[in-house]
Amino acid sequence: MEPTTTIRSYIEDHIRKQGYTLQYFADLSGVNAGTLSAIIKGTRPIAMAQLDLITQGMNLEPGHFYELYGAECFVESSPHWRRLEPFLQRCAELDKLDCIHRVIQQVTDDRSYISELFEMAEGMFERGQKQAALMLYECVAECEKYQHSERLALCHYRIFTLSLSQDQNQNLRAAVLFEPYINRLDEERQLDAIKDLANTYSGLCYWDKVFQLAEELEQRVLVMEKYIKMKKDTSDIHRVSKHPLFIYKSYSYLLKATVWGENGEFEKALQYTNLYLNNVIEEPTLEELSFVDRFNNWGKANTYLYKLMMGDYEALNSYLDFIEENENETLLGLVKIMEAANSYNLDVDQALKRFNPYIHILYQDSYLDNSYNSQIKDERYTKFWAGLALYQLSKDRYEEGFKYLITCLESAHKINDTSTIIFCVGLFEEHREHASESIKLSYLNIIKGVYGRYEKKSKVSVNAL
Repeated sequence: MEPTTTIRSYIEDHIRKQGYTLQYFADLSGVNAGTLSAIIKGTRPIAMAQLDLITQGMNLEPGHFYELYGAECFVESSPHWRRLEPFLQRCAELDKLDCIHRVIQQVTDDRSYISELFEMAEGMFERGQKQAALMLYECVAECEKYQHSERLALCHYRIFTLSLSQDQNQNLRAAVLFEPYINRLDEERQLDAIKDLANTYSGLCYWDKVFQLAEELEQRVLVMEKYIKMKKDTSDIHRVSKHPLFIYKSYSYLLKATVWGENGEFEKALQYTNLYLNNVIEEPTLEELSFVDRFNNWGKANTYLYKLMMGDYEALNSYLDFIEENENETLLGLVKIMEAANSYNLDVDQALKRFNPYIHILYQDSYLDNSYNSQIKDERYTKFWAGLALYQLSKDRYEEGFKYLITCLESAHKINDTSTIIFCVGLFEEHREHASESIKLSYLNIIKGVYGRYEKKSKVSVNAL
């Protein structure tokens, strides 16, 4: 495409080559003949709706001219919001992210429409056009990086949540970059931000950080509860947070219980489990009641779990019943069962047999995805295969054990989980003499991929893994 070529010349050339009259093409495209004539002569700018109709009339794919349109209207000339807004929205709808990127670079230099870009980003975020929204949030954040506004903080919050992925190193960077902006958010929105940040650090197994954020979450809830009690009229209080207030206090207890459980302090984990089980709320709404039931289910399950993790084998069947009835808890439940089995040398073959269909589906399907908060699921998925591989190899079931170890290594490589990669390497080397040639080849291929990633980033030797 030559730089001097314009959309108008393409239209004119198409009409001539097809042998159309102006009126015929106007009827074909649905654009008024007078308007079409003015567009071709260059005396009238092309509106987005007209461009889409003309593109359709030329039998071209939607958005065919967007790159050229962006250059003509917003890069080579000063952008006007009345034309810029529909262009960005249509690019988001058609996933023309390169076009958005080129145009907003010009807008960043101009800084005329920062407020409008932020509002548009919020709309895209709500509609699920997340990659387009991320570009706009990054543009606004760059333009306002020396400000101390709540809008800047909210941009960084959105950038944080939209940046979460399979890559644990990327998630850590996103968390570290966002954390300084929490205090600039609205007090209620801070609750969601702290919860999301704690979930991210939980997926990374940064348990000290999770406990610190849980403490902070509880303290902020207490302050807000005092404020609400002081207000005589609460009818004018508009909720900004995603959930009712009491949920964040219960969630802080749940986080603390999780941290104590991960640290092997199961008595303390049970204490905090009882706190969120007994976090009573007066005259609960239907929304609040649904969360009360949810926390009760979690509390019941975790009570069985922590008893099992303390070596109480009798708690196993009750825990199995729970995770079978609650599908969302099945993966985490199996992770913990394998942990307990490997810690106390328990025989959990009955559990594996009972959940064999679920494990088979888990093995056959690609479980990892890029959805928001999927990092926690990805970490559990990886940890489950690690525990199952260790369990099977410790019982000299080498075929099964190596199969799950390779699966674990592949999963850990995908999410860049260094500690699990090191664990898998150590476990493989411990049992290498029992591995078949095909298993050794699969292992070597994965290790080469791991080595390639680390060599690019830090020049680490494969032997260091």
